[in-house]
Amino acid sequence: MKEYRVKGLTCANCARALEEQIHSIPYGKGATLSYHTGKLRVDERVDLEEVRKILATDGAYIENDPNHEHSNPLKRFIAISVFLLILALLVERTINQETAILFYLASTALSGYKTFIKGMKNLARLQFNMDTLMTIALIGAFGIGEWKEATVVAILFGINEYLEGLGMERARRSMEMLLQNAPKEATIMEDGQTRIVPIESLKVGDVVFVRPGEKIPSDGIVVAGKSSVNEAAITGESLPIEKEEGMSVYGGSINNEGILNVRITKAYKDSSLAKILHLVQEAQETKTPLELFIHRFAKYYTPFIMFISLLVITIPPLFFQADWRESLYQGLAVLIVGCPCALILSSPIALLAGITRNARNGVLIKGGVYLEQLGKIDTIAFDKTGTITKGKPHVAHMIAYEDEKEVLSIAASLESSSSHPLAKAIVEKAEEYGIVPEQPEQFETLTGSGIQATLRGKTYRIGNEKMFQGFSFPGHVQNDLRMLKKEGWTVVIVADEQRILGLFGIADEIREESKEVIARLHQAGVRQTVMLTGDHAKTAEKVAKAVGVTSWMAELLPEQKVEKLKELMKTGKVAMIGDGMNDAPALATADIGIAMGKGTDSAIETADVVLMQNHLGKLPNAIAIAKRVNQTIRFNIALALGLKLFALLLTIPGWLTLWIAILSDMGATILVSLLSLTILWERKAVSS
Repeated sequence: MKEYRVKGLTCANCARALEEQIHSIPYGKGATLSYHTGKLRVDERVDLEEVRKILATDGAYIENDPNHEHSNPLKRFIAISVFLLILALLVERTINQETAILFYLASTALSGYKTFIKGMKNLARLQFNMDTLMTIALIGAFGIGEWKEATVVAILFGINEYLEGLGMERARRSMEMLLQNAPKEATIMEDGQTRIVPIESLKVGDVVFVRPGEKIPSDGIVVAGKSSVNEAAITGESLPIEKEEGMSVYGGSINNEGILNVRITKAYKDSSLAKILHLVQEAQETKTPLELFIHRFAKYYTPFIMFISLLVITIPPLFFQADWRESLYQGLAVLIVGCPCALILSSPIALLAGITRNARNGVLIKGGVYLEQLGKIDTIAFDKTGTITKGKPHVAHMIAYEDEKEVLSIAASLESSSSHPLAKAIVEKAEEYGIVPEQPEQFETLTGSGIQATLRGKTYRIGNEKMFQGFSFPGHVQNDLRMLKKEGWTVVIVADEQRILGLFGIADEIREESKEVIARLHQAGVRQTVMLTGDHAKTAEKVAKAVGVTSWMAELLPEQKVEKLKELMKTGKVAMIGDGMNDAPALATADIGIAMGKGTDSAIETADVVLMQNHLGKLPNAIAIAKRVNQTIRFNIALALGLKLFALLLTIPGWLTLWIAILSDMGATILVSLLSLTILWERKAVSS
């Protein structure tokens, strides 16, 4: 399939009609034309000239088409139409109506010719949409001599069409600005020489040279240099992050002041930025159940309006001795009121704005359906490790029975050669005190229990209780052991051959933002927060109390997490947040799966929402934006239908005019578009 950018699409219905026409030509069956994105995807074998002709029937065209020069004349035509209308009004007052009619017709032709041509074609095919309604209304208005009002209707409908396209184009441009973060070229280093290559040609292992102000071309590791890097395009975090040798960097992030040499670890198509752009583009194409319903509703709604119009025209004269001309006038006004523009626009601009706004903040939502669901959740289930906690052990408490620094120095020296996460926690604790670990003279790892080593000619042991079986613990040490275990900490014991030197209580560090985020989620309307973890109960209880979740469940296997989620889903909409491979089944089961950005690929692929910051800080705001999108769509639908219903009710006393009809339709369309675009404003719906 080949992709093209299409300009000049005037409405969602028109785009769908064009798509159906493209389906009818050879190899056109699988073609898609999206009004939301302005993207056309067609089989490479399709005759592009035929596609161009079909697009041209609606004034649409392929952007940067070398065979065609295009500009949208609608704005200019509307301006001329308004001038001709003013001229017609003056001529009617000063000369005569017959001459003025020529100006009215010219004005109508300029602003409404496209609608008229499409409407006549639709009538010939017995297809009924808004162009058909407007065409019948214009013919009828001219037929009963309402030249002035018919011209105003044509101009206002042209303005309406222009503003409708402008609203969607504004939302598209906002999305395209997001997509412009993709770098196009990279400076590659080979044998001390540099050369510029297209970003698509980068391979894993290539070393690229990134100057100050340049974008890092793909995910990699810094192999030389030091600089601060702006990762806002990827994570939504505004503050730059210091990077030096050995640290990982994201493609698409901006190098601020220093020079960096980066070894590429992912080809561009697999990089974080490429995944973001792909997910965001895909998200625009998905339709929510509400959108699908609106499109089905609009399909039957238009013939229904035509039927109502027919009743308004015929019933009063036939049964209530009303004037046929007056009834025809009212019926034509009903046709205009019935245009479903605002109804069709009530959802797509709001959804596109919501997805774009969240993507700017580093929250990827894989489709409008997931954005809609995110705004409805009332329960959030969290995995513990790597989600509420950092997934990195640290020394939470230390008890020394000798000199504290000496005990820490011995423990760190024994652990310095081990790659175990608990060992690293003790070494990092020593570094906080400025202690440099020594190299043991003899070293032996005892699998599953700890380490025995000789240091300064003396034998020491460090490990869990299993390592010290048969060792006599004094009463005060036993009390301290019980206290550490009661706190839910993992206990590490360090001793020489005769006595216990110290105890370490090691815990998975809670993320700084977890408590505040959970409080903000409750404020945002989330009814309950639940922690699901495979860790033991004491640890789970301690973390749950510290962060303020509503409830917690511990010692769960992956399949047990799924069962617990299914129970929660019986009482409401449930989101699951996790980062590990073992969370993937739960993420897939929940109504909404939310993955941490630096989690495993399987979690990110399975999830419906991805937090690129790798922390929970942006989640409350993402939910608030989703709720606002849902509220806006509901209000848009109520507004669109409400204004139309109000205008239709005016037919009962005979007050409905063509002016009121077009203004009610135009007003609803403009208000719906503007309200949807306000979602793009960087206003915090939930304070952070």
